[in-house]
Parts: sequence; C-alpha cells; structure tokens
Amino acid sequence: MSLSSITAIVPILCVTAAGLAAMLAEAFRAPGERMPIGGLGLIGLAGAAVSTALLWGRHASGFGLVSADTFGLFFVMILVVVGVMTMLLSPPIVEREGLPAGEYYALTLFALAGMMLMAMATDLLVIFLALEVMSLAVYVLTGLRRDAEASVEGAFKYFILGGFSSAFFLYGLALVYGLTESTRLDRIGGALAGASAAHPALGLAALGLLLVGFGFKVSAVPFHMWTPDAYEGAPTVVAGFMSTGVKAAAFAALVRVVTVAFPSMHALWGPVLWGMAAATMILGTVVGVAQTNLRRMLAYSSIAHAGYLLVGLVSWSDIGRSAILFYLLAYGVTNLAAFGLIGLLATPERTNDDLASMAGLSNRHPALAAAFSVLLLSLGGIPPTAGFVGKWYIFSAAIRSGDYALAIIGVLTSVVSIFFYLRVIVMMYMAEPGDAPSSPAPTRAAAFTLAAALVVTFYLGVLPTGVIDLAARSVGSLF
Repeated sequence: MSLSSITAIVPILCVTAAGLAAMLAEAFRAPGERMPIGGLGLIGLAGAAVSTALLWGRHASGFGLVSADTFGLFFVMILVVVGVMTMLLSPPIVEREGLPAGEYYALTLFALAGMMLMAMATDLLVIFLALEVMSLAVYVLTGLRRDAEASVEGAFKYFILGGFSSAFFLYGLALVYGLTESTRLDRIGGALAGASAAHPALGLAALGLLLVGFGFKVSAVPFHMWTPDAYEGAPTVVAGFMSTGVKAAAFAALVRVVTVAFPSMHALWGPVLWGMAAATMILGTVVGVAQTNLRRMLAYSSIAHAGYLLVGLVSWSDIGRSAILFYLLAYGVTNLAAFGLIGLLATPERTNDDLASMAGLSNRHPALAAAFSVLLLSLGGIPPTAGFVGKWYIFSAAIRSGDYALAIIGVLTSVVSIFFYLRVIVMMYMAEPGDAPSSPAPTRAAAFTLAAALVVTFYLGVLPTGVIDLAARSVGSLF
C-alpha cells in the first residue's frame, strides 16, 4: 500500500471519517441532548474540498482502481457543494420531522462517500461497489420517516426496483469480464473491440445490461417509475439530495464507462441513448405539467433534466461531455435549493408542498417567494440564470454533432416545461392567499445557503466562461 494510492482517495476518506464520527456522536448523545452533528459533516466536506484542490492536476491513482484525475475531481467538487448545502438546509427539517439526527447525517455522508468513489472509479467492479454503498444509504434515507406511509411506500418501491437494477448491472459486468477477462475500464476498451466483433450478441447484451443499471440511477425513461413516489415520500432535503447527488455520481460513472470502455460500440449504444434521451425529455415534461404536488412536479422535472444530460452524451464530443459537467453543477445548486426551500415552508401540521399552498406566498414570505421564483426560472432555462447557459451548452453540442432532431425536442420540451414553473410563480404573486399557515422564518444557515445558491445561479448565468473552461479541461483527462 503506497502513499500515493492513499493520497488519491483522501477526499473519500475525509467524508467517510465524518460519517463515522456522526455515528459515534449519536451513540454518546444523551436522550434529548442537542448536538451539532451536522457540523461534523461540514468538517469532513471541508477536508474533502481542500484535498481535492491539492490533488487537482496531479492525476494520482489509487490502487490502480481509482483515479484522482480532473474529471473525477470536478464531480467530487460538485458533490462537496451538494453535501454542504444538504448539511446547512437539514437541521430545521430534521428537528421538525423528528428524524434521528445521527442516522440521518451518517447515512448522508456515507452516501456521499459512495458517490465520490463512483465518480473516481476506473474499474467496473469498484463502480458497482460504490453504487451499492450509495444506494443502500439512500434507500434508508428515503424511508427515514418511519411513521409516514408515503415515505415507507416510496422507500419500498425504490429498494425493490433498485435491487433489480443492481442485478442487471452485475450481470452486465459479468458478461464484460467474460468477454475481456478484465474489469479495468482501460483494458476493457482495448479488448472489447475484437471481442465484441467475435461475439456481437454477447457484447450487445453486456452493454444493454449496464445501461439498464445506469438508466435507473439517472431516472431515465423507461426506468423512472420509482422517482415521483420516492421524491414525494422522502424528507424534502433528502429528495433534493437524491435528485442532485445520485444523478451527478451516476452520470460521472456513465460518461467514464462509455468513453473509456465502450467507444468501439458507439454505433450500438448511441441510438439507444438517443431514444432514451428523447423519451425522457418528453415524458418528464408532459407528465410534469399535470402535477399539482410540488415534489412530484420537481421529480418529473428531474426526469426531464436527465434527458437533457443524455443529449450531451449522445453528441459524443468533448463539448457534449463538458456540457454535462457544467449542467450538473448548475442543476445541482438550483434543484437542491428548490427542494430545501419547499422543506423550509413546511410546518409540523402541514407539508405545504402542493400548488394551493403557494397562493399568496409573496405576502407571507416575500424573500422566499423571490428566491423560489429565481430557482424555478433557472430550472426552466430562462436567462440570465445558470439553467439557461446549461441548456444552451447542451443543445449547442447536439447541433454541432448533427443531432438536430434531438436538439429540437430538447428546445420544445424546455418551452413546455416553463408552463409548470411559471404556474407556481403566478400562484405566489397573483393568487389570493390560501389557508396555509405561516411558516417559521428560515435559520441563518438555511438563509445563507439559499442566498449563496442564488449568487451561484446568477454567476453561472452571467459569467460562465471560467467554469465552462474548467469543465472542458477536466474532460480532457479521460483520454
């Protein structure tokens, strides 16, 4: 075990250590004692951020199975941002809903560790192990409100379908190993060209099974069925964490796998992902229009955004891949802040997550209404927000690669999606106040998080060049 191998996984170790510390703190906490366990998570995430910055550009390798290249480290930084936002938004929601704080923060940190490992792994077996570490923690987080029927139902559906998707992924991994005698992505890429030509049916089956596993994690059609129920049943911040962190980790692994291990089979998986991207954008948008529950609406919005991200992968270019990195950062900040804001509006008596509860919000909480409006406009892709630049970057990549039809579908679905975002804004500013009770003022940490999210949203929408260039350089490390 060399020092360089340990160095490559220091960000993961920092988050894992913070998760263990959260478990110990819960074990020694007296009943009813208030303990800032979330602060331990912030310390671990700060260590992950510092170590990521120090590793940047060094291309360290851990045990030949994990690569701290700039591509993986870019995703680690996205996950650090998601983790910090989750930790800052969680305390009032954890206290109001009576969630076990130690379990909640420990599981969140362990899920983040699995996500980071998934983003940096260069071996299919390690990707599978990281996927399971992430998934098992998120399954439990989804059902953490044990007395809520919707939470238990959502967690059960997520767990059952997640088990099936993991089995598909594992069978695909086994077929790849049978074809290439390796699970290392770089070795698979070299061996698969000849092996898939000699056994085309086996190569196609292996690729298809792996895509099923990834499709489930990114909520792509037709593997999206669990998403609305899980997002509606999970604690609000957990739903935001799932919609951003899980999606970022899954796309990091998917981009690395198809780029490094399966470039020779692009002619086979390209049309499949094309169809998945088109179906995902259309279904997520059309069904989202019919939703009156904000969490289900954002769940279908999340499905549609997965379709936009798949467009960047289908374009099969460095521009498309770097667009995915930028889009995930912009989407992660915006969507997690939106879910967190919905959670802050809830009270012990009511969840206040339906459309009617938004009526007159500008009178009750003008600052929260203004913040929510900006976040929704960014999700809809309205300038000058990060969402507009992200979609423009994605669709530009599709047009440059000649995928005009896919770009047109993306633009049209984006236009339609603006309807259900604007509908919420109209309710907040133009409808008569309903009978929703006034929500408590957000804590300083939550207010700071929402303000920072708005700053990042506008910054990426007005001055995106620096982050776009960083994403482009990060993608280069894959080769």
